[in-house]
Amino acid sequence: MAEVSQPIVSVIPDDEGKEKFKKSGDVAFYRRQMEGPNLQHRALLDTLVLTERGARFELLEPDTQTKLLLSVSPCKNDTVRILIDEMEPIKARYRVPDVITGELQCEQLRVERRSKLCVSLSWSSGRHQICVWHFPFRLEILCEDKVMVTFNSRSKLWFETLQDPTRRGCEGRASSHGSESQEDTLWKETFRQFVDVKANGPSSVGSDLSLHGFSHVFGLPEHADGLQLRDTRDGDAYRLFNLDVFAYDLQSRLGLYGSVPLVLAHKQDRTLGVFWLNASDTFVNVHYSSSDHQAGEIPSLRRRRREPQTDVHWLSESGLIDCLVLLGPGPQQVFKQYAQLTGFQALPPLFSLGYHQCRWNYNDEADVRAVDAGFDHHDIPYDVIWLDIEHTDGKRYFTWDPATFPNPSGLQRHLEDKKRKLVVISDPHIKVDPDWSMYREARDGGHFVKNRDGEIYRGSCWPGESSYLDFSRADTRAWYSRCFGLDKYKGSTSSLFVWNDMNEPSVFDGPEQTMPKDAVHYGGWEHRELHNLYGFYQHMATADGLITRSGGSERPFILTRSFFAGSQRFGAVWTGDNVASWEYLKVSVPMLLSLSVAGIAFCGADVGGFVQDPDPELLVRWYQAAALQPFFRGHSAKETKRREPWLFGQEVTDRIRTAITQRYCLLPYWYTLFHQAHTCGLPPLRPLWVEFPAEQSAFSVDHQFMIGGALLACPVTEAQVKEVKVLLPGSNEVWYDVHSAEEFKGGRTLALPVTLDTVPVFQRGGSVLCRAAGRVSCTADLQLLPLSITVAPNPQGLADGELYLDDGHSFRFRDRKSFSRRRFSFLSDRLICRAAGEGETFECDTVVQTLTVLGLKRKPSSVIVHVNGAEDVSAAFEFLESCSTLTVKDLELRVLTDWEIQMC
Repeated sequence: MAEVSQPIVSVIPDDEGKEKFKKSGDVAFYRRQMEGPNLQHRALLDTLVLTERGARFELLEPDTQTKLLLSVSPCKNDTVRILIDEMEPIKARYRVPDVITGELQCEQLRVERRSKLCVSLSWSSGRHQICVWHFPFRLEILCEDKVMVTFNSRSKLWFETLQDPTRRGCEGRASSHGSESQEDTLWKETFRQFVDVKANGPSSVGSDLSLHGFSHVFGLPEHADGLQLRDTRDGDAYRLFNLDVFAYDLQSRLGLYGSVPLVLAHKQDRTLGVFWLNASDTFVNVHYSSSDHQAGEIPSLRRRRREPQTDVHWLSESGLIDCLVLLGPGPQQVFKQYAQLTGFQALPPLFSLGYHQCRWNYNDEADVRAVDAGFDHHDIPYDVIWLDIEHTDGKRYFTWDPATFPNPSGLQRHLEDKKRKLVVISDPHIKVDPDWSMYREARDGGHFVKNRDGEIYRGSCWPGESSYLDFSRADTRAWYSRCFGLDKYKGSTSSLFVWNDMNEPSVFDGPEQTMPKDAVHYGGWEHRELHNLYGFYQHMATADGLITRSGGSERPFILTRSFFAGSQRFGAVWTGDNVASWEYLKVSVPMLLSLSVAGIAFCGADVGGFVQDPDPELLVRWYQAAALQPFFRGHSAKETKRREPWLFGQEVTDRIRTAITQRYCLLPYWYTLFHQAHTCGLPPLRPLWVEFPAEQSAFSVDHQFMIGGALLACPVTEAQVKEVKVLLPGSNEVWYDVHSAEEFKGGRTLALPVTLDTVPVFQRGGSVLCRAAGRVSCTADLQLLPLSITVAPNPQGLADGELYLDDGHSFRFRDRKSFSRRRFSFLSDRLICRAAGEGETFECDTVVQTLTVLGLKRKPSSVIVHVNGAEDVSAAFEFLESCSTLTVKDLELRVLTDWEIQMC
C-alpha cells in the first residue's frame, strides 16, 4: 500500500517539474557504462590455475592497468558460475549473502586445448566446455560442441575499482575509465534535492552475454509489461531497483516493488537461464539480432551462418560480477537448477490457497465480524480476513488500537472457531517514540539502519518520523522474529499471520521515495550494496518468527510486497498497488507469469484493483481470472467504495460465488502443484512454452496460461467480450472444454463464444485431474469432502495424474514423511490408483466418489471396480453420447487404497 495522496508517479512530475523516479539516463553509473569506451580486457592465459572449484585466470585492462580475477566454476547441476573481482581491492567488495542456499557442488575441469589465443576446458565427460579467449577477452560456454553463451561477447565488461577517499582526484577519475570529466559526479551524485555521497567513489560493474540461437527471452520481474522482454533500443533499459510506485505505469521498464535478476531464454530445442547475483541498482538492456556465425567444434571450423541471437547487457552500481548460467536443456531442468541455487518454493499451508478478503481498512472488530458473517450468509467460501495499518495503535506495529480492536485475541478465536485466519500488516519502519518499548529495544539493541554520519537514520512513513530496522543484520532478524512470540505480541494467537508491506523500503521523504543509498547497514555496508535485499530479509525474519512461534511445527504464511531472488522460500508475493481498470487486469497475467518463471510461484494481483472503483463486469472478470491464479486476494484502498462480493446485486454475487467455489473445488490440484514446486521447482502457473517447448507459435503468448500440465486457461480481460480466441497448442494433442466436455484437436486457434458466466478452461488430453466434490465454507472443510476424478485421454487413449495429500498445515510432511502421493494411470480403458512413492506414512479417510471419463469412444457394457483384497464389484454408470462422456458415481473408494476401475 503506497501513499495514496501522492500523485501517480514516474509520469506526473511533482511541483518542481521533476519526476520522482529515475530513468536510466538519470543514473550516473549507467551513463558512464553506456557512453564509455568498450574496454579491451585481456585474459592472461598463462595465469590459469585449476582448483577443486574450477579455474582461475587473471584479466588485465591495458589502458588503466586494472587487474581482475576471473573464477569459473562448473557445478554438478549443469550450472556455470562466472565470478569477477578485483585482484587487490582496498577493501572487500559486497558479495550477496543468504540468497544461494548452500555450497555449490563443483565439477573438476580439465584442459582440452591450449594455445596463445585460447584455452578450452571441459567437464561432464566432455559434454560441456568453456573456452577462454585471450584478446579481446571473452568466455564461451559450449554444450555438445555448440556455443550456447558468450560472456563479454561485445566487450562490455566494466569494473570500477574501489578508491581510497583520502586520495580523491586523478585516481578516482582513472577508475571510471575517463568516462566522466567531473570528479563531483564520481564521488557524489545529485537527484532533485538529494545528494548521494559515495564512500569509495564509483564502483559499478557490468558485462554482456550473447545467447546464441535465441530470439525469445523472459524473466526480470517485476515490471508491468508483457511476458517476453522487449528490445530496449527503443527506450529505457529494464531497471531492477525496488521502489514503492503507486498506480504504476503500464508497459514500463522502470523498477517496481521487487527484483529477480534472472533471464530465461527459450528456443525449440533448448532453454537457458542467466542469473546475475547482484543486489544493487541494476539495469538490463536486451537486444535481439542475428549473429554472423555459428560456433563449431573448434574456432577454425566455424561456418558462417546467420542465426537469431539475443544480447543481454547487465549494469550494476556496485558489488562484483557473480553470474550463473543455467544450461537446461529444457524448461523443467532450468527451473530445478534455479531452485537448487536460490531455494524451492515454500509449501504453503492449505488455507493460504483459499480466498482472502482484505481492505485498507476494516474499521473495527464489529466490522470484521460482519464481513465474516456476510460470507456465510451469502454461501461464499473464504479462509482469511486481513487488517491494514489502521488496526494498530498509532501505526505502531505489534500493537492494536484500543478503541477499535480492544479484544483482538477474542476476534481471532471467533474466526478460529470457524476455522478461519486473520492476517495483519507489519511494516519495517518503526515510529520514533522513546515511550514505546519496541522502539527503545530496537534503538538500544543497535537494530536500526544509520545515516552516513553514523546516527540512526530517520525518514517519514505512515507513523510520521520513523527509523528503519536493519534486517541485513542476523541479530536484528533474530530480535524481530522474537517479536512475533505470543508472549511478546500481546493480543496475537497462533491463527494470526503476517503481511510485510512498504519494505522496498518506502520512505516518503527519501530519494525516489526510498532509503538513501549512502545509509549504512551493519558491517559498514552502504545501502546501495544491498538495497534490493531489504524486503527479502524482512520476509525471512518474519517467516522465522512465525515458525519459532509454533515451536517449529507449523508452516507460516507471509505475504511480502518487496522481494528478491530466493524470496520464494518464505511465502507469497503480490503485484502491489494496481488500478481498477481493464488494462491492469490484462497486464496482471504476464506479470504473474514472469514472476512464476523466475521462481516466485506463490503470486497474485489484488482482485478488482487496489485503487479506483471497478464496474461490476470488471469485478466479475477479475474474480474469474484470479481464481485461476496462485494467490487469490480481494483488496482495495480506503478511498474506494466497499467491495465485498455481495454489494453489487444478486447476479454479480452469484458469479463471484461461482468463481470462488470453483477455486475451492480445484484446490486438491493446486495443492499438488505446489508440492511439485516445492520439490521440483516447477511453477503451478506456466506460460504455454513451458509445456509446449517446440511450439513456436506459443512462445510469445501471454494472455493465456497453463495451470500445471493439465489445464489451459484463457481469462477474459476485455470489456463486453462475446468471443475469445484461444490457442490450443500441439497438433497431436486433444483438449476438452471443462464446461461442456466438448473435444477439440490441438494445433489450432479456437474462436470460442463466451458470456459473463464463463471463462475458457480446457483439460489437456493425457491428464487425470482430482477435484473436491461438494461445497465448503473454508479449506478446513475441504479435507472432509470426497474427490471427483476427471480422466481426459490423449489420442492414444492414455492419461495419468497425481494427487498429493498431507495434513495441510504442519511440517510433518518434511520431518516425518507424513504425506501421500497417489498416481492415477488410465490405459486400455482401465483407471489404476497406486502409490507414487514409498515409505510415506500419511493416513486419511478421503474417498473418490465420482469418476468422469471424457472422450470415450464407445459406451461400455459394464464398469467393474476391483479393490485389492476384495471381490470385483459392478458399478452403475451413465454415458452421454453427445459428448462421449462416461460418469460413474457413488464409488466410495479410499484414495489411499490401491484399486482399479475397468470399462468393459
